[in-house]
This record gives sequence, C-alpha cells and structure tokens, in this order.
Amino acid sequence: MSKLIKLSPLFLGALALAALLVYINIPKEAAQQAQRGGGATPVVVTVATNQAFPLIVEALGTAVANESVNITVQQAETVTTIAFEDGDVVAKDQMLVELNNRTEKARLSELQININEAKRQLERIKDLANQSAASEQLLDEQEARVEALSAQKDVAQADLEELVIRAPFAGRLGTRMVSIGSLARPGDLITTLDDLSLVKVDFSISELHLASVASGQTIFASSVAYPGEQFTGQISNIDSRIDPVTRSIQVRAQLPNLDYKLRPGMLLQINLEKRVLDALVIPEAALVPEGDSQFVFVVNDEQKAVKTEVRVGERKPGLVQIVDGLNAGDKVVTEGTLRLRDGSTVRVLDK
Repeated sequence: MSKLIKLSPLFLGALALAALLVYINIPKEAAQQAQRGGGATPVVVTVATNQAFPLIVEALGTAVANESVNITVQQAETVTTIAFEDGDVVAKDQMLVELNNRTEKARLSELQININEAKRQLERIKDLANQSAASEQLLDEQEARVEALSAQKDVAQADLEELVIRAPFAGRLGTRMVSIGSLARPGDLITTLDDLSLVKVDFSISELHLASVASGQTIFASSVAYPGEQFTGQISNIDSRIDPVTRSIQVRAQLPNLDYKLRPGMLLQINLEKRVLDALVIPEAALVPEGDSQFVFVVNDEQKAVKTEVRVGERKPGLVQIVDGLNAGDKVVTEGTLRLRDGSTVRVLDK
C-alpha cells in the first residue's frame, strides 16, 4: 500500500503566498525590463492652443409670463354668453364673457329718453328766454337737469360695460371655469390670461459676479422639456440690493417666446457669459495632481514624456486654462498618464 502524504495548513499557506508574490513581481519586472530595453508606452496627446475661453456663470431660474392675470367678475350675475374656448389666443379688448345685463340696458334706455325730453324742454326755454318770456333761473335749472341726466347715463353705461368681461391684453387663455347659466360672484375665477410672447426668468448669482453682469447682456436658457435646444435672451434688470444672508443678487432676464414653447413655472438652466479670455487651453484630463500641485506630461521631439509642473487658472467642464508652465504648441498627454514616469519613452497614437 502506498503511503498518503499529509500536508500541513501552514505549508499550504506559505505556498499560496509565494505564488502571489511571483504573480505581482513578474509583470513589474517585465515592465522594467521593457522600459530599460526601450519599450514605448502608447499614449494619446493633445496640442496646447491659445483660444477663446468663455467664462460661464450657471444658475437656475423659474419662467414667469410677461403679463399674467386671473379673469374675474365685479358683479354677481348669471353668465349668458361665453365667447372663448380653453387655450384660445385672444387680442386685447376681445370679449370673453357676457353677464345678464337686461336691467342695465333698460335703465340706459330710460335715461336716454329722459335726456332727449330734457333737451327739448331746454330748447323751448331758450326760445322763451330770448323773447324775455322765461327767467334766467328757469333756464339754468333746465341745463342742470340735462347735465345730471347725462351723468346718470354715464354711470349706467359703465355698469353695463362691467357685465362684459374683456381681455385686458393680448395673450393665451387658460382653462374655462364657468358655464352658461352659472351664477358668477365677485372674485370667482373665469379663466386665466398670460402674455407668453415674452417670458421673464428670475435667477440669483453670487455677489462675486456682480461686476461682470449688466443690463442688456446676453443669456442662454435651456429646459429639460426641450433637450439640446437653447433659448436666447437679455438681462432686463439687476436688483438694487444684495441678500445679506445668501450674499446673492437677483437678476431678471427676458426671453422672446413667439412659438409659446416656454411656459410660466418652467425650471430653466441659465448660462451667463461672464467674459471671454484669450487663454492657453488644454483638456482637463491631462492634469496629474500631486498634493497642491498640478503636473502634465509633455512629449518632446525625442518622444520622451517630460513631467512638467503647471499653474492652472479658470476651469470649465473638460477644459482648463494654463497660466504658467506650458507654451502654445506643446504636446501634452491626455490618455495614458497613469503608465508614465518622467523620461518615459512614448508612442503617440492617432485618435
């Protein structure tokens, strides 16, 4: 019978540790040998260039209609005519709703008859006064009566006009809230009216940017409702006060909205161009941070990666301004920096 060899757990553990060390060190040694033997590391480079570098201030704002009003009535009356549908676009002074006005029309007719009669009496008294057959006092009293009746007619005409609800300005109506025959009381909502040809948007920016904004400055707005679409407007007002709690200032801009895409209450992403720099720019991916310092690998004519310290300025997504450490035309590594050391030989890939 053959003898079974029993291995201790300690021996098995030592064997596993040795295998792990071999696995870790062999690739490292191979890489070092490749480096000593002149093996080139593949990298992707980008040329540092001088270009326009706009500084953008980002903010969130809420769209507000240029003009907005709730259409209500001033007198309690029954609705007799509705001259609009939900969502109609209406002109200024266009009739929307007419309330029961029979009493007012009858009162107006009565006053018109009384005025006509009073004017005939006035003409008769004038003729008599010219013939010295009527006193000046009687003439004055009749003239006062005509004026009083005319004033009463103006009041009755105003009461009649209050029973016809008209659009105070051009815009788009909301949902109709009344029906023919319903009793409308003062304050009851008939519908809403919004002037959407121009949309206002209010947003806040830090006081840090106050010196860089002015009325008439262009802004760009976007909404999740229209991906990839940009709306252009202008700053119309900058608040006169800074919020002492948030240290921010309120800004209002106006956006043309002739196609009615923007609606009141919509959340808008605002981009405000603070200023445009003529800057030396590289991709942000080229930076290699070490502590408080920033480095890049510059590829020289000998295809060597030279580790170079740089000083960065302004940033925006994907790009960074280089203030010092690089020159226009320098080739910096943007992909493959993790495999490089100062002086490594590189092979530039086309991308």
